[in-house]
Amino acid sequence: MGMDMRSSNPALPANTFSSLRYAASGSDVMTVQGTVYKTLLLLTLTMLSAGWTWMKFYKSGDNGALMTPWVGIGLLGGFIMALVTVFKKEWAPVTAPIYALLEGLFIGALSAQLETAYPGIVIQAAGLTFGTMFAMLLAYQSGLIKPTEKFKMGVIAATGGIMLVYLAAFVLSFFGIQASFLYGSSLLSIGISLFVIVIAALNFIIDFDFIEQGARQNVPKYMEWYGAFAMMVTLIWLYMEFLRLLSKLRNR
Repeated sequence: MGMDMRSSNPALPANTFSSLRYAASGSDVMTVQGTVYKTLLLLTLTMLSAGWTWMKFYKSGDNGALMTPWVGIGLLGGFIMALVTVFKKEWAPVTAPIYALLEGLFIGALSAQLETAYPGIVIQAAGLTFGTMFAMLLAYQSGLIKPTEKFKMGVIAATGGIMLVYLAAFVLSFFGIQASFLYGSSLLSIGISLFVIVIAALNFIIDFDFIEQGARQNVPKYMEWYGAFAMMVTLIWLYMEFLRLLSKLRNR
């Protein structure tokens, strides 16, 4: 691997480590255990803010209109914090928790709305998300899936293609053109969702490798927060894709 840390995760650009000053040794370096703890903390923050918007939704007795601002604030704010974290990695100890809280607002509000329309969908999506993550961890540690350069480039290409299609669909929506193959409940749409879920899941393999490589190369301690942030990006993406897939299946 050396210094060429390519990743399909937008939070893990190819030159993530090459621009860092390496810490000498001791307690000031990144560790796998420290990254795990920080990932759990970010997950807790996300769940807390998600729970707040969830309860706000049900207490309001509203049909979802009151939650739309929280969805917007969480989505836009989370995107901004993600960009700041990517370009200012040393700020990750502050920006990563803020990102987690904002994303919690987004997924909490959206999950509450979908739960009203499709009872039980949230617990199913959450179970599938964490089950997939642990399955990928097992596949990585057992060597069943190895993060070779070809593997990484394949995931990079697929992820980039997905993001471009999503961006194009978003832009077209402003002109009243709906991408039914993405948001409908046809077999093609369901097949696309399954493909996206596979690509999102494979990002975990690259995330795990990134964290291990960082620990081996003695990068600064704040990169634990950055590694945890990258894990949350993948985790939230996968959860949203499972929600999308399950809602499509319910509509058939």
